[in-house]
Amino acid sequence: MSIFKRLRDLTLSNVFALIEKAEDPIKMTDQYIRDMSADLEDAEKAVASQIAIEKRFKQSYEEQEALVKKREEQAHMAAQAQNIDLARRALEEKKNAEAKRDEFKANYEQNKASADNLRAKLNEMRKQLTEMKNKRDTLIARYQAAKAQKEINHAMSEFSSDSATSGLKRMEEKMLQMEAQAQASEEVNGQNKSLDDEFASLGKDKAVEDELAALMKQYENKS
Repeated sequence: MSIFKRLRDLTLSNVFALIEKAEDPIKMTDQYIRDMSADLEDAEKAVASQIAIEKRFKQSYEEQEALVKKREEQAHMAAQAQNIDLARRALEEKKNAEAKRDEFKANYEQNKASADNLRAKLNEMRKQLTEMKNKRDTLIARYQAAKAQKEINHAMSEFSSDSATSGLKRMEEKMLQMEAQAQASEEVNGQNKSLDDEFASLGKDKAVEDELAALMKQYENKS
């Protein structure tokens, strides 16, 4: 028994709700479409068979109705000819034909009602199958969007704001440590200058001071 046959009493909206809750709604939708298509083929065969029965009873009913009229006309013809025996036989066959006609008519009307009911159900099944096919693209789009959102949320949870802040703080601490080491290295290098280096530096400073004093002396006489 197919899935759709098991859930035939459900409305299509409930079917869509079940599909959306499924682990893989695309596969579920395609399975429903296949099942509904198979059910539709079975229903079409059943309706065709019922219509054939309806037509047979209708044909039999119409044949007996025609025979009733024919025997009635023949009875009148025999009566006009004063043929009592022939008129009686015509009326007897008319009566038998009326009984058969009424029986065929009842069967025809009953089977026509059944066929009409099956036609209505068949049209509803066709409508639901069309709606299911039209809904497939929407379901697929929603599923893919939800899947992408889920992946993004997972990625964001892995890359949380706390971890980013913690990583940045570690980088800042490392930079401060490197700067401190550089400054300490510079101080150490300064402390490790030789005596000759210090005197050379002192000489450079004295030369600048002497040149500055000479420059200032030039402008003292002009002021």
